[in-house]
Amino acid sequence: MTEMQEYFEPRFVEQLFDKMSSSYARMNYITSFGFSERWRRKCIKELKMEEGKVIADLMAGMGECWKFILKNSDKTSKLIGLDFSTEMIERAKKNKEKFKGYTIEILQENIFNNSIENESVDYVVSGFGLKTFNDHQLEKLAEEIERILKPSGRFSLVDVSIPKIKILKCFYIFYLKNIIPLIGKIFLENPEVYQMLGVYTQEFKNSRHVEKIFRKKNFYVDYIEYFYGCASGIKGHKIR
Repeated sequence: MTEMQEYFEPRFVEQLFDKMSSSYARMNYITSFGFSERWRRKCIKELKMEEGKVIADLMAGMGECWKFILKNSDKTSKLIGLDFSTEMIERAKKNKEKFKGYTIEILQENIFNNSIENESVDYVVSGFGLKTFNDHQLEKLAEEIERILKPSGRFSLVDVSIPKIKILKCFYIFYLKNIIPLIGKIFLENPEVYQMLGVYTQEFKNSRHVEKIFRKKNFYVDYIEYFYGCASGIKGHKIR
C-alpha cells in the first residue's frame, strides 16, 4: 500500500478527524476567511427544499451544515446526520441541543455501511467530505446516495478545490502547505494534522472527477464552482 492509499483508509481518516475535532470549526472558518460558511449555505440552497421531507447530511462532522438545512426546512422535516468519527459525533450531539423541536437523528456509521433505508431520503447534502475519498470510494458513495434517495430526490455536495487562475492557485497552494499547518500548530501544537487537509485538497483538485463518476449512475448532474474555483461541487437528482 502506498502512502497516499493509506491516507484514504477509513480508519486513518476517522483518527484524523478525531484529532481535529476540538478546533475544526474554528480552523475551517479562519482558514477559509469565512467562506466555508457561505459555501455551505449555497450548497444547501441548491436543493430547493420543501417542507415535511427527509434530509441526510453525510460526513456531517459536528453538524456545521445543520443551521442552514433547518433554516430552509421546517419542524415537520427530519434530518439525519451521519459520520463515523467518535469525537465529531459527540460534538454533533451537543450541537443538536441548539435545535429544539426539530427531529434530528444522529448515526455514528461509515457511509459505506450505513443503516439508512433504501429510497427513504428526499435530499442528500455533504459539506467538505469529498476530498477524503479516492475514486473507488467515490463510486461507492454515488451508489449509496443512489440507494437512499427516493426517485427524483435531490443531492448537493461541496468541497474545497484548487482554483484555476494561476496567481490565485500559487497563493492557494502556498497557503495550504505553509499557513494552514502553522495555524494548526497554534491550535493543536500539531501542524501535521492540518497539513493533511492540504494533501487531500491537492490530490482532489476539484469536483470534476466526482461529476464524471456520478454521471455513470442513475443521476442528472451539474458541476458548480464557488469563488473562482476555490470550492466546487455537484448537484443533481435521481432520474427514477
